[in-house]
Amino acid sequence: MDVLLGVLLGLALAASIAAGSRLLAAPRRVLSPEATATRAALHTVTSTLPHLRRGLDANSATTAAPYLRALVGSPALALTDGHVVLAFEGPGSEHHCAGDAAAPLFVPAHADRVHVEPHWHCADPGCPHGVAVTAPLHAGQRHAGTLVALYPRDRRLVPEDTQVVQDAAMLVGAQLAQAELDAQGARLAEAELRALRAQISPHFVYNALAAIAAQIHADPDEARELLTDFAEFTRYAFRGRRPYVTLADELRYVEKYLRLEQARFGERLTIRIEVAPEVLPAVVPVLSVQPLVENAVRHGVEAHGGRGHLEILGRDLGPDVELRVHDDGPGMSADRAREVLVGGREDGGIGVSNVDGRMRAAFGEDYGLRIDTAPGEGTGVVMTVPKFRAGVRAS
Repeated sequence: MDVLLGVLLGLALAASIAAGSRLLAAPRRVLSPEATATRAALHTVTSTLPHLRRGLDANSATTAAPYLRALVGSPALALTDGHVVLAFEGPGSEHHCAGDAAAPLFVPAHADRVHVEPHWHCADPGCPHGVAVTAPLHAGQRHAGTLVALYPRDRRLVPEDTQVVQDAAMLVGAQLAQAELDAQGARLAEAELRALRAQISPHFVYNALAAIAAQIHADPDEARELLTDFAEFTRYAFRGRRPYVTLADELRYVEKYLRLEQARFGERLTIRIEVAPEVLPAVVPVLSVQPLVENAVRHGVEAHGGRGHLEILGRDLGPDVELRVHDDGPGMSADRAREVLVGGREDGGIGVSNVDGRMRAAFGEDYGLRIDTAPGEGTGVVMTVPKFRAGVRAS
């Protein structure tokens, strides 16, 4: 972010200086020439960024190239991946085409640093360009390609010309690095979800099947309903690749899970679910509430001699939704609560830390889980979810 901010300021400053030198004698306007140039530069930058956040390929390069050309102020501009030309914008596009080999015209021998070529020429005699400034594109430590600004043969470059090309390349590189981080984060979230599904507690599966088996002769209809609940819950837990669901969907399957647990504990387990209807459309990571409920049953109710009270409470906080899962078990110390949030899987179940990590990845660091507890006072795990977050939707 610091790099991106510095690049933005550098581009705006370079554009302001260039505009100021050209428009010094212009009539006064409401905005000064410098302010107008800065605003135009920032508008161009913000128009460019979304396309580069997808990574650098022929499509994103073709879309971003006109904005980058306007930002740099060169007659023509090319983007390469170091091997082929991804996009060419400006005069000469009829013979400099996407897919052409990038070297040596657009990838000079010293492509790892800014390179000015005052005698640039290509094989086409009608090409209007004769001066090139090539800047490397770095996505983190990886060399991702080049940005090449082309000028007429009689153009005398000033330091600001070279600087604005370098700044534009840094802008592109920063966005490519962020795109790689986004992709890495998405892969990590998918891996965590696969790991979470693999961690569906064998302890729960065994106990659920035992509870169903116990009802087969005593109450066949109840056994049939429990078996249906078990099948639907496991189908939900292992189904597909969808990362997000509505809170209503998540709670529907939490209720199926709890019916199976109540079949095991009977009257020793009491449950209260009170969720405001207006919060049900909120979107949450799949299998985010159920692990908290399972943790409450295992470490609250079971640790309390198989007897206890469980509450699931949801309320509207304006821009956010708060969901609290509370048990009246033995509770824990603050140090132990912190260990739970970083400790991952515990005793064969799904770790609360898995849910905490996915919440932070989806909604930001402010949306991690909170554990309210003390020895002898039970445990409450609080999940806060924004009602809307760009890119997060149920599927």
